[in-house]
Amino acid sequence: MSSPHFTPENAALVLIDHQVGTIQLIKNIMPDTAVRNAALLGQAALAYKMPIVMTSSQEDHVQGPLHPLLQQTMPDAYAARVKRVGIVNAWTDPNFVKAIEATGRRQLIMAAVTTDICLVFPAISAVEAGYEVQAVMDASGCFTEIAEDMARRRMERAGVWLTSTNTMVAELVQDWSTPEGGPLVMAMTAISPMLPVEWASA
Repeated sequence: MSSPHFTPENAALVLIDHQVGTIQLIKNIMPDTAVRNAALLGQAALAYKMPIVMTSSQEDHVQGPLHPLLQQTMPDAYAARVKRVGIVNAWTDPNFVKAIEATGRRQLIMAAVTTDICLVFPAISAVEAGYEVQAVMDASGCFTEIAEDMARRRMERAGVWLTSTNTMVAELVQDWSTPEGGPLVMAMTAISPMLPVEWASA
């Protein structure tokens, strides 16, 4: 299995169940980290005019609505989100698959909450359907470390590539000096603040 090289021209962003209720189940990382990273992925997708597919499950139940930050960052994708009625594996929802197919892209950048339920199943199903998938682990999250680990192992065995937000963004950008790259590197450092660098004069 050779490593895929994702490009903005061939990839779509898929965000699954980043809802205010489900986010509270994340314990392996800070829940806010997963949300901010999902939003950063959205900024990258918007910068390169990549398709974005969002889905949620039972927003009127304990899962709650999608996080407001995602709505603010990607309002069009939010408005067009696929509202599932309770289907666990989003890939078995025909409306979700229709939205994926409508992007015309064969490379999918996926993140979901939680990793062991909302991400593992559609990521594997997408690979089985012939898509290349990178699962962004720090834009996802899980209730326990063992559940996270088992989901990661299962995805890797099925051919899903695991990555992190910064790696994924850098793979799309390729050159920080571009009009798209400059703002995105600033967004990345805003999430992980850096101390000012004082350059020594010659």
